Amino acid sequence: MPYDFATPLDRRQYPSQKWQRYADDVLPLWVADMDFVSPPAVVSALEERVSHGVFGYGRLTDTLRETLCAWSADHYGWSIEPDWQVWIPGVVPALHLAAQTFCSPDQAVMTATPIYPPFLRVAERSGRIAEHVMLAEPETPGDPWRLDLEALEAAITPQTRLLLWCHPHNPTGRVWDEHELHALGELAERHDLLIVSDELHCDLILDATRRHRPLASLSLALAQRTITLWAPSKTFNIAGLSSACAVIPNPELRRRFREAAAGLLPEVNVLGLTASQAAYAHGEAWRRELLATLNTNLQRLRDHVARWPGVDMAAPEATYLAWLDMREAGLGESPQQTLLDSTRVALSDGADFGCPGFVRLNFGTPTHLLEQALERLDARLCPGG
Repeated sequence: MPYDFATPLDRRQYPSQKWQRYADDVLPLWVADMDFVSPPAVVSALEERVSHGVFGYGRLTDTLRETLCAWSADHYGWSIEPDWQVWIPGVVPALHLAAQTFCSPDQAVMTATPIYPPFLRVAERSGRIAEHVMLAEPETPGDPWRLDLEALEAAITPQTRLLLWCHPHNPTGRVWDEHELHALGELAERHDLLIVSDELHCDLILDATRRHRPLASLSLALAQRTITLWAPSKTFNIAGLSSACAVIPNPELRRRFREAAAGLLPEVNVLGLTASQAAYAHGEAWRRELLATLNTNLQRLRDHVARWPGVDMAAPEATYLAWLDMREAGLGESPQQTLLDSTRVALSDGADFGCPGFVRLNFGTPTHLLEQALERLDARLCPGG
């Protein structure tokens, strides 16, 4: 491989959530932050921009808009327009902004669990009603999680206005089937729901038999009620540069979203814009090699999990995150805390995603570091370990 996904960097020299939340003897496999150096094209573009030495207010360029249009058409067959794009400093702020903009205080925000923890706090933080519904668990160990359309529809109330959707799904790694997405769109039409579709992991499809279809690309009608959230942050490991895009085909929704953001959200910073352009324009070869590395790591993880009694994993079809069911592993009420204490490996606690007894494991790290962490987990989870 021409790109280096094996050499570890000392990330403790600079403050980071991932590597400095826990003590130095802990191997962190928790927050969705990879340990790989970003694409050389991104690093070079940032070095060139920094060498200029002036960091005033940036300006979104037509080039970046057109570059994202080309990425969408090339990768997903979805022709988007430059003026549909509203660039913002992050997906999480966009979730909250959408709730505040499109829901009144007496209306509800619906979320399907398990889900990325910020989703669960949107309604409370925005002063709206929270509605949660569970996805369907795997029917047998190793099967995928599924959309429980009947449960979702049964949970809708007259107050429900906004559905926060995650596609591909974090934490389960599901790439939703097209028939599931069509059914979801029909449900939204029946109940006149707006959808915010977080598609942050769409460029990280691991299963070669699967394909990402942007939700809004399924029909013109669905596009008019959908806000699609994209970002280069997860794919190219540039989350700290705070750059994302809301793709909003409906001009009225787009106008309201822009007006609500004005004065509340800052513009995307100059380095975030620079990195986004370089990533989407020149990062494809790096992305493909990243996927090969992640699939190698996923196979290592599967081999280890197969030796852990009472632990089940539905192998992710996308993302670098694995969702492990540890309810039968004999690890007490909090498997995450038990494993942290006994193995010094930090995982994400499923309770934060709405599912106690589960953990989320980030395998986006050099393979030998992942192997070290898995060997520590073996010592606690394997019989006689």
